[in-house]
Amino acid sequence: MKHYDLIVVGAGIVGLAHAYTAASRGKSVLVIERDAACLGASIRNFGFVTITGQRAGAHWQRAMRSRQIWAEIAPRAGIDVIHQGLWLTARRPAAAAVAEAFMRTDMAEGCALLTPAQAADRHPALRTEGLQSVVYSPHELRVESRTAIPLLAQWLQQALGVDFRFSETVTEIAAPRVATSRGRYHAERVVVCNNADPGGLFAGEWTPHQVQLCQLQMLRVRPQTGFQLAGAVMGDLSMVRYEGYSALPEASALRAELQRDEADSLAHGIHLIAVQSADGSLVVGDSHHYGSAPPPFASEAVDRLMLRHLREALRLEGDQVVEHWVGTYPVSPDAPCLVKAPDDATRVVAVTSGSGASTAFGLAEEVWGSW
Repeated sequence: MKHYDLIVVGAGIVGLAHAYTAASRGKSVLVIERDAACLGASIRNFGFVTITGQRAGAHWQRAMRSRQIWAEIAPRAGIDVIHQGLWLTARRPAAAAVAEAFMRTDMAEGCALLTPAQAADRHPALRTEGLQSVVYSPHELRVESRTAIPLLAQWLQQALGVDFRFSETVTEIAAPRVATSRGRYHAERVVVCNNADPGGLFAGEWTPHQVQLCQLQMLRVRPQTGFQLAGAVMGDLSMVRYEGYSALPEASALRAELQRDEADSLAHGIHLIAVQSADGSLVVGDSHHYGSAPPPFASEAVDRLMLRHLREALRLEGDQVVEHWVGTYPVSPDAPCLVKAPDDATRVVAVTSGSGASTAFGLAEEVWGSW
């Protein structure tokens, strides 16, 4: 039986971030994943490392640190950064007030508040007619999650010596012993990153935090030939969803206006994010529905709403939908991420805000530092 310094349960981005944090410090690491490959929330998203708009304070700082690590390891792991930056468009005067308020916060460092003419000059794909202003952030990164996660795991194995066991379910943890459907392992420390599985390991740890599941709906759209985004795009609805904006006092007036104008979109938790893939297609979303077991079925009505917001934001001549899917991640009203310590050697970790790709590396450093 091989002895490890750390065993990580789960090969999603949160688990891989913990594996990287330990292995980069010279520790021996084993990652155990129940599926044959990562199939969950970590590949069903935008691949959008989002900083601007994250909750102020520790979570925003985690995002900034994670962005730094992504930028360092992506070229070493063969992961392409497809585009950078965020264009947050404000169409309503109330949205422009939120944008101006955001620019007065510490989180606006490096960002710029642009006029519609300035935005049109720098990003011709934006539909700037009727815009009030645009916040541009240079911080965001975009990777293709479906390829980035396998490439990251491969690099951890080849470059840092991390061991992986796929198609193996962890059945019991009593550190330093870990039992699985295929064998037994030994480690000084264990981190469980199983996406707060409501019926899985340490499920009781999440009960006091009212953790439930959020299901999102997303699309892949084929625009006209030659169409190019100069970075990710979001809009007014994002300002009442992302806490870095929605917690500002100015957001209350925008929320009331959107409730009047976009009640259906708010009811489905829709806000526009559009990013581009290397093949030119756009990944577009998303919606948010909550419950203990959201049904795994996509809604055409939600698709139509998201496509309408896309057409209003970008100069598209075509928007053929070539793919659509749903994803699921845990959420909690208590915090954007939760870390529990059932015993001195075990940590149970979940990002409960849908921001795993954006904050996991920073969070993993905090968890490692807690030992």
